This record gives sequence, C-alpha cells and structure tokens, in this order.
Amino acid sequence: MPEFTDAQRRTLTLIVDTFVASIPRDDDPTGFFATKGSDIGADLGVAQHLLTRLTDEEIAGLTQLFDGLVAFGFDDQPLEGREQILAAVSASGPEAALAVDALFTLSSLYSFALVDEQGRNPLWPGMGYPGPAQNPPQQPKTLTVFDPARDGLDFEVVVVGSGCGGGVAAAVLAEAGKRVLVLETGGYLNESDFIQLEAATYQNLFLRGGFFPTADGMVAIASGCAVGGGSTVNWSNSLRTPAGVRREWAEAGLSDVTDAAYDEHLDAVWRRIGANTEAAYQNGPHRRLSEGAAALGYSYTLANLNIDPERMDPVLIGYSGMGDQSGAKQGTLRTYLQDASDAGAKLLPNAWARRIRTADGAATGVEVLRTDPATGETSTLTITAPQVVVSCGSLETPALLLRSGIGGPATGTNLRLHPATVISGLYDEPQDPWIGPPQAGVMNEFGVGAEEYGFIIEGVQHIPGLYTTTIPRLGAVAHKEIAQQYQHRADWVMLIRDRGAGRVTIDADGQAQHWYPFDDEADRANFRRGIATAIRLHAAAGARQIFAGGQRFAPWTRGEDLEAFIAAVDAMPIGPGGLPVFSAHQMSSAPLGADPATSVAAPSGELHDTAGVWIADASGMPSCSGVNPMVSVLALAHRTATNMLSAASMR
Repeated sequence: MPEFTDAQRRTLTLIVDTFVASIPRDDDPTGFFATKGSDIGADLGVAQHLLTRLTDEEIAGLTQLFDGLVAFGFDDQPLEGREQILAAVSASGPEAALAVDALFTLSSLYSFALVDEQGRNPLWPGMGYPGPAQNPPQQPKTLTVFDPARDGLDFEVVVVGSGCGGGVAAAVLAEAGKRVLVLETGGYLNESDFIQLEAATYQNLFLRGGFFPTADGMVAIASGCAVGGGSTVNWSNSLRTPAGVRREWAEAGLSDVTDAAYDEHLDAVWRRIGANTEAAYQNGPHRRLSEGAAALGYSYTLANLNIDPERMDPVLIGYSGMGDQSGAKQGTLRTYLQDASDAGAKLLPNAWARRIRTADGAATGVEVLRTDPATGETSTLTITAPQVVVSCGSLETPALLLRSGIGGPATGTNLRLHPATVISGLYDEPQDPWIGPPQAGVMNEFGVGAEEYGFIIEGVQHIPGLYTTTIPRLGAVAHKEIAQQYQHRADWVMLIRDRGAGRVTIDADGQAQHWYPFDDEADRANFRRGIATAIRLHAAAGARQIFAGGQRFAPWTRGEDLEAFIAAVDAMPIGPGGLPVFSAHQMSSAPLGADPATSVAAPSGELHDTAGVWIADASGMPSCSGVNPMVSVLALAHRTATNMLSAASMR
C-alpha cells in the first residue's frame, strides 16, 4: 500500500489545520476556537482515508499537490498565507479544485466527528452539542447465523441481501416452509453494537465506509451495508407508492400494481413495520419547516414512521440513522429478518456473492466469498439452490448480475438516485436538531402528487461532521463561527424525482462502478427550483441566516435581498465545486417489465433470461418512486416473493 513521506504528512497536517484552525479568541471558555483539527487527530484520519480509498494513481497526484504546496512555501506560512495559497491552487484548474474541495470536506468531517476514548469530541461543547448516549442496552442477537457443519450447503432459496427487499422475501418464503439462506455483505450488529458515533458508523454500517463518489464524481452516495441493509440506517419515513408512479409501473407491464392486489402488499408491510404518525415528534427544524410552509401556503404533513411510539425515546431516536439503540425502529432487523429466522431461515453475514451459478439457463446456486471479521481471512463457499433472490440494492444487484453473465442488455442501465442537497438556516433560538426522529415531516407541495417529476423537502439526520462540511467556504474564521452555531441550525434535504438516469458497470475486478452525469435539463431545473423553494421556506420561518451547501459567498442575512441571494445560489454550478449532490435513495437499475430490451426481469420478478433468479429490491422499480422508497421496496419484495410461491418451479 502506498504511504506518505514525513514531509507530505506534515503538509497534510497543515492543510487540515488550515481548514479547521486554531483561532485566538479572548472569550473561548470551551476552547472551541483554540482547538485545531490535528489536536483531535483529524490529520491522521484524513491520511488513513486517503491511503485506503484512493487508487495508486490518485495518491500519486495528491503527493504531487503536496510537493507543489511545499514549493509555494506553504509549510512556512501563517494561517492567512496558507489560505491564500490553497485558494490559488484551487483556482488553477478543475482537478486541483476538486482535490482542495475533497481535502476541505475530509478535514471538516474528521475534525468534528472523531472522538476520544470517552466518546467525546473537544469541539462539541462549544457547539452546544451533547453527543449521543454511549451506553447501549445489552440485547442478545436473535437471528440464527449459518453454520455449514450444521446446516449444510444445500438450500431451496438463497436470498442475496438482508435489507428491505431481502428481509421481506426471506420471511415470506421461510414462513411458507422453504429452506432459506440469507447472505449479507456487511456485518451482523444490533442494539448492543450501535454506539452511534459518526466515524465508526460509516465504517460499520455503510457501503464503502460512508458517502462515496460516483465514478464520474457528480454524486456522493450513501447506502446501508449491514444486516438489515438500508432499514438499519435510514430515517424511518414511510411513504406509500404514489398513484402516478403506480400507473407508470403498470404501463411497463406490472399490470396489477394499480389494482387492489398491490394495495394488499402495501397494507401487509405497513402493518408489519407499524408505520404511524404518533412517533413523528416535531423538533425545532421540523417546526420551522411547518411554519415556513404555512406562511407560504404550502402543504406540510407529519411523516408516517416505522417507529414504535411506546418504545421511542426522543433523545435516543434522534440518532437512529446510525443504528437505533432503543429498539423502537421497526426495520427489517427487528421485523422481517426476525420472522424469517423464527421460521428457520439462516443468516450468513460478512459474505459477498461473487456470482450466481447457472446451468441450462437456470439458477443452480451462489458462489460466496466469506470474510472472517476477526481475522480478515477469506474463504469460498458454493451454496446450492434452484432459486436465488437478488436483493443487493440498486448499486450492487446489477454488478452481481453482470459478474454472473445474466440479466440481459438492460442490466445496470436505468439507475435513478433522487438527487438531493441540503439547505440550512440559522435561527435565533436553539433548534436542538438531534432530538426526535430524523425525518418527521414532509413538504410535498411540488412532489409527485402535483406533477410527474417534482421535488420534496424533508428533515434530516443531524450529525456534526457531515454537516460542518456544508458550511460556506469563507475561510477558517467564518467556518468556526458558523460551526459554533450548530445548536441553532435547521437543515432540510431537498430531493427530486429524477427523469434522467445513470448506470452501473463493473471494473476489471468485478467491483461495481456507478455513473450519474445528472445531465437531464428538466431534472437540473427542478433541482434549482427545489433549492430556491427551501431558501424561501427558511426565510418565511424566520431564519436569520441561510446558506446552501457548497456556496463560496456569505450566507443570506435577515433584511438582505432574498431574491438576489437566490439568484446568486442559482448561478452556482451543480456538482463538484458548486452545489453538492448526494443520494440516499438508489433505484431502478435492474427493472421489472414486459420488454426484455428495457427491463431485466419479467413483471413477476423473475429474470427474462434465467429461470429461478428473481429481483426483490429497489433495483426492480421500473421508475423511481419520487418519495422515500422503503415502503415501495417492501411491497415490491412482498409481491415478488408471493409470485415465487405461485411459480411452478417452487411447488
């Protein structure tokens, strides 16, 4: 593995301390302004991140940047001089700008996310941020883990993935008496393991260690990767598939989804996850969104959440996007996977499905690369099964099909991401955004209920590292001054229903690559319109300052020209170096449909070209849901599993 020289590490430390600097202040009782990134170990965290995430070629380019900074005299400059040099480097070209932006993001993320042995960060007291509880209840793990000596290698069904799709499929099939094995790439953690610290959570519960960029650099993606999948880390918003989306799916060949039959699938999963509005505790940011919507005459509705109101603790549930310690969240870990285990299904975590084995156009099993989490040693297992349910999520399902040489020409070609961004307001009164469910209300005035491709605005999970990266780039002093007001922040996420699409491919090693150019002009216009609407909502709710992620100019301040500020934000480019785009919803990359040229699986869910291989996750959506997709994924998986039980090959 490549390494940095001592000189390069010194330069990296100075870069981190330029972005999160020590600022002399007479009135600094907590030491917030005096503390710099390297005091917390952020420079070590950034170095480790770079060395383990970047290619050798990218590392070589970065070391050239470090060496060039030294030539500029960077290491010998005071803070102001270092800031000027980094600004000049960033202005020298797009690649340099991307590198400097990435270093800023990582420096801020690690500075505000890393903790000491007591689970605390020295910057948090100055922000009024209490941090999460550090004493999770001791709960025994209750799912039956696969033992090849006991269970053998022959099953009737292998379900690849344990998230919303795989969990439902496993439960329906196991309860019907089928011998089921569930594979999961991530680890098996439960309430006892969820320490809810940002850096550790990214490593333990997210695909590729947290937010990672698409191969073209346009979008930062977050996706769950642990037992329970996305339902372990999502924000609990439970929205039914909109009627207009159901009509689109019916036009693609899923004729039953506009009928009562699909309602029965929706109702079944709705009951099992206990979706309700009683748990929709309205914290400060949600009250501000409601007030802004009311002032502008827009809709605002309480979110249905898969959270048990009897078990919910508002303080603990505020961190449920990093694993729920309380057990109130009714994700697949506590519902469908438990049902499957109770019915005899076995779970194999830390297991990557290398390929689906086939013979004569039909499934025969799955080749699995298993990793021992204690030693890191790997071994290969071949599981025999005539039925394989592919539920790896829209980022990995197409990759598995491509590695297996099945799925047809549409595999990976229709990736939808619900492109999203964050718009922030600072308010006079503390908002305490970490209390209550992360997403307890929706402004849907311009969503898919109003037009085919609209946008919605919702609450978000509050975590200090990630959200300090959205502070306007105005230098170290301004960064600290805005970060200090974390308790007063109200952040909302705006996401669009995308008409344009990306794709999933695999590299020479068979690993998934994700591409999303975000070049559909109507989508880009909607994205900008949604940002402008969120800004107006903040102003109507009484924010004293407003900013969009990625802006390079001062926040709007109460009393200034709001429309002029919106115009300045609207003039920013979309993507790297401008308005950041991220995605927590990935869909439609292996869609169901009647036409094998444009879909991967038949309307039933079974692959067009391979008998016994079924799609039961968000990748199977013919088009994206336009709302948080969890309930739609659960219902489609319930539908696919039900269809499997009716298939002649399963009788």
